[in-house]
Amino acid sequence: MEPTRIKWGLKFVKNLGNYESIHIDFGVEDSVRSGESVDEASERVYTFVEKKLIDKVREIEEELNGK
Repeated sequence: MEPTRIKWGLKFVKNLGNYESIHIDFGVEDSVRSGESVDEASERVYTFVEKKLIDKVREIEEELNGK
């Protein structure tokens, strides 16, 4: 039997003005690990995706602001 798969994706949209916007999507799919519940796996994957998306948004905002 194959392990249960967990998939999370998040999207951030920032209005840049002048009818322009930037869309940042990030997602990950992983398996439930040995000894881990589906809820625990879901939280682990979500936390990873959320952190990576926040990091990337900050990086892009710094680039857009010329820092």
